[in-house]
Amino acid sequence: MRYALNVQYRGKNYAGSQIQFEGGKQIMQPTIQGELEKAISTLIGVRRAEPDRSNTPEGTDTKTEDANNIRPIKTIFSGRTDRGVNSLGQVAHFDCDKEIVASDFIYHVNEILPEDISVSDLRIVPQSFHAQKSAKARYYRYELINRRYKQAFDGDILRVKFDLDIERMQCALNFLFGEHDFSSFKSSGTLNPSKVCFISRAEVEKQGDRVFIHLEGNRFLYNMVRTIVGTLLEIEGHKLPVEHMKNVLEAKDRRKAGQTVSPYGLTLMKVEY
Repeated sequence: MRYALNVQYRGKNYAGSQIQFEGGKQIMQPTIQGELEKAISTLIGVRRAEPDRSNTPEGTDTKTEDANNIRPIKTIFSGRTDRGVNSLGQVAHFDCDKEIVASDFIYHVNEILPEDISVSDLRIVPQSFHAQKSAKARYYRYELINRRYKQAFDGDILRVKFDLDIERMQCALNFLFGEHDFSSFKSSGTLNPSKVCFISRAEVEKQGDRVFIHLEGNRFLYNMVRTIVGTLLEIEGHKLPVEHMKNVLEAKDRRKAGQTVSPYGLTLMKVEY
């Protein structure tokens, strides 16, 4: 059977959501996927044939042997989030021959997972379901603080000291609606050649001293959301015309866009199927 689950996490302590490889070898850094697979495998992993311990020397660490004797559960995520990025709605799927009771699974897997990762939902899905390929849209929210002075509980959220004009920011975001080549907002380090995305939502709102930028689209390029936010802040900080966003978009040149801002205010809110 195939199961899909919703994963929530704070990304600060992880090198992104997905296990990474270099030269065919896994990079040994903590990831959300790595912690999730370890927890699920511990909970429901199928044991291989028990080893013969009749000649096991006294003092052998059999706990390590037992852990290595579990066939790991592999997960597929809806997409990759970078180091420091959070999630309230990441989706992953995995296959398992066992029948799983959702309420029991969610309770026990959350007891195993680190404090900054949790599973909020588990459901059976058709075998044709694919967490990444079946996704129709992804919704990201970027949060920042608009205040001159710091406060003790600001945490890692980006603080912008100059006043932000929400109406101007919305006018600039309006140029992003629809299907475009977003090369200007794509990190130069990514190897994915695809550059076209369809943006169905691009909104900004202010609640007290917090500013929220909402972006929803069929797909996003590497660092795209954070670079769009950086360009918005460049427009506001230098009092550039809102049409600057349109000019950057049409240039298809990363050098024309603003800086890639901190990942800590970025959250994957929801994946639509």
